[in-house]
Amino acid sequence: MFQLKVLLMIPAYNEEDNIERVVEGVREFAAGQKPYQLDYIVINDGSVDATERICREKRFRTIHLIQNLGIGGAIQTGYMFAKIKGYDIAVQFDGDGQHDIACLDKLLEPVMNGECDFTVGSRFLDGSSGFRSTALRRFGIRFLSMIIRIFTGTRVTDPTSGFRAANKQAIAFLSRNYPVDYPEPESIVELSKHSFRLREVQVNMFERA
Repeated sequence: MFQLKVLLMIPAYNEEDNIERVVEGVREFAAGQKPYQLDYIVINDGSVDATERICREKRFRTIHLIQNLGIGGAIQTGYMFAKIKGYDIAVQFDGDGQHDIACLDKLLEPVMNGECDFTVGSRFLDGSSGFRSTALRRFGIRFLSMIIRIFTGTRVTDPTSGFRAANKQAIAFLSRNYPVDYPEPESIVELSKHSFRLREVQVNMFERA
């Protein structure tokens, strides 16, 4: 029986306090019965703390970048890995502990069902997320949402969210074209411009530990 292959891409820069807890949480979640195969890869983005040592000692699946590329470069590395290894869906999942692995199935469902090419996990669709950021940051998010809607016609309530899932076609596109300055909102613009189908899904997020 064919089983979809899903890759969790976990970017980590100086996450010595969080990375072990995040990866163990992913492993525990993946051990449960799923209608898909769930793997992960940590992208150690040139960390200068103990992140690399922890990943090596714990034998986490990790790509160690020799210098810091920033979140855009780290995630593009993840998309390139997903494309080379033939994954059906790639999910960005931050290494700082903010994303709730329990929401993964909700994020994956529209992509797995062929309803869209790319999902964005939003804190703001129904207001149920436990962490919604500061008032100033929420104002910036609303401003970005307005700009994206004006230029692309796409309504996104949480354009800075790093909890997102891409199908095989979106993986191939993003492995070649991933912005580095403001990667989350800019990638939404690029996907919209190239006629990829986007959808937001309500997710829960935590405050960074």
